[in-house]
Amino acid sequence: MTAAFAPAGKTAGAGRTASQRPAGARHVAIIMDGNGRWARKRMLPHVIGHQRGVEAVRRLVRAVPDMGLEALTLYAFSTENWRRPEDEVSALMGLLKRFILSDIDEIAANGVRLRVIGDWQRLPGDVVSLIEGAIARTADNRRLTLVVALNYGAQDEIARAATRAAAKGAITPETIAAELDTADLPALDLLIRTSGEVRLSNFLLWQAAYAEMWFTEVLWPDFTPEHLEQALDAFAHRERRYGGR
Repeated sequence: MTAAFAPAGKTAGAGRTASQRPAGARHVAIIMDGNGRWARKRMLPHVIGHQRGVEAVRRLVRAVPDMGLEALTLYAFSTENWRRPEDEVSALMGLLKRFILSDIDEIAANGVRLRVIGDWQRLPGDVVSLIEGAIARTADNRRLTLVVALNYGAQDEIARAATRAAAKGAITPETIAAELDTADLPALDLLIRTSGEVRLSNFLLWQAAYAEMWFTEVLWPDFTPEHLEQALDAFAHRERRYGGR
């Protein structure tokens, strides 16, 4: 069952004019939650859940360029994930490397540009090298920007942005926003979280200020492009007021 909540809006009424209806989402972000629970339900090792989670990413990246989005941001590894058992962290890094090696040809051929946000240069050296190569290879693609959040924490991002803004002059919402990792991307329209949890978990806190939210009980390995279509349809029927009437 899917649960959708819209703290910033409500379902569109039949009498709304075309000018009052929201345009389609340009930028969607997803908190990919539930790999571990997916594995536990099947009495499988956590790493199997993460492997199936990578397959869900692959399905989505193949489908999203045809959905009209400009940017898709995926929360892949947070600053807090280092607290997980060492073998699990090592397995996650291995999966990331294998995904880049196995999928970068297809990603590049499909016109997808890879971006990475967060303090990702602090990842293991071999991972950083692969990421740098993938970013360079896809830099000229424009069909979709795939943004992967690695070693990412929103509080850390805001602190880094504020420090850079202060070094240049006055600190204002505008000067901080200009220094965020996502400064060159469209504003975040829709934030999705899987697995039934209803919290942001230190993800895109600044960017989500006026984003719509969509929560589903589906565990990430079971998430499909059809689920994303449901979320986009729900978004299209919401009224975004940005504090106005």
